Amino acid sequence: MRYSISVVTAIAVAGASALAGCDVKKTQEGNVTVPKYEVKKTQEGSVTPPKYEVTPPDISVTKKEAEVTVPKVTTEKKEVTVPQIEVKTGQEKAAEKGK
Repeated sequence: MRYSISVVTAIAVAGASALAGCDVKKTQEGNVTVPKYEVKKTQEGSVTPPKYEVTPPDISVTKKEAEVTVPKVTTEKKEVTVPQIEVKTGQEKAAEKGK
């Protein structure tokens, strides 16, 4: 359990760092022209999306031993009063009244 929490935390930190540490350079301008319509088409449409070059950061994940204080939880059996519910259907109530 302790190991899996550490792994999940490390992955989350690495993912956040990867998104925040990217170097993005726009390498080409984009162009979007949508067609115009009346009763007939008056212009052709063309879409040229922009191109991007993304350089992600280098990330290394390591482990180290650390001593931390954790709470100790114990359980015990104890007798308590709990609610009890009894349900009578409408048919059962009607049968009792008919007696």
